[in-house]
Amino acid sequence: MKRPEPERLQKLLANAGLGSRRQVESWIREGRVAVNGRTAKLGDRATLDDRITLDGRPVSHRRLTVPERFVILYNKPEGEVVTRRDPEGRPTVFQRLPRLPRGRWIAVGRLDVNSAGLLLFTNDGELANRLMHPKQLIEREYAVRVHGEVTEEMVRRLVQGVELEDGPARFEEVVYSGGEGSNRWFHVVLMEGRKREVRRMWEAVGAVVNRLKRVRFGPVFLDSKVKAGQWRELSQEERRALLETAGMQEDRPWGTLERPGVRRHKSRAGRKR
Repeated sequence: MKRPEPERLQKLLANAGLGSRRQVESWIREGRVAVNGRTAKLGDRATLDDRITLDGRPVSHRRLTVPERFVILYNKPEGEVVTRRDPEGRPTVFQRLPRLPRGRWIAVGRLDVNSAGLLLFTNDGELANRLMHPKQLIEREYAVRVHGEVTEEMVRRLVQGVELEDGPARFEEVVYSGGEGSNRWFHVVLMEGRKREVRRMWEAVGAVVNRLKRVRFGPVFLDSKVKAGQWRELSQEERRALLETAGMQEDRPWGTLERPGVRRHKSRAGRKR
């Protein structure tokens, strides 16, 4: 019987939904992962036949077997934090997400506590890693309400680029979308997701953002049917487009989530209707 080909440890664990590849790499650097009793290092490879542990606890063979892929869109309200547990006791986005058959949800990027809008979640760590990686150059679009006068010169600077403490940044596009006086709405597009980047860019030209909502991530748009605090699964077209954006293939089946209170009935022949 042919032995399975070894895979990079971070990819194996990310595919199992334990975390994004970047998270798994940090666990390996910290010495939290072991293979067959030996502390792992970056670059190590493993197979399903190896005994892999995280923080001393075995990762089950069932967990490592490539599961169905799930991706959902969540409309984050202001006031929620993108973390599993918050020391300040604030509500977290994970409290509203549906239960997975196995594995756990991985957030594709973040939104700060005062920001709202589109967040993607998946159980596929490799997909999450690719969608978050800067080299993918995936467009993020935001609706922004700006307090203060906005001149053509300020917009020109934002498109040409401003200097932030962590390096230069620029919007691909800035489009006025309504409002009067000192509070006006703009739609802005950028190709990366640094911490508070949109707010910091406007501050760099002398304006203050008082509302911020992400409305698009790559090919996926936030539609009006998904109210704040609600989620939906991606359509088949969105799934295909998202994989293409990430440079990945349809190499595993897509799973379907059941809504609370909705049961699937079987016919007399035992088939799902």
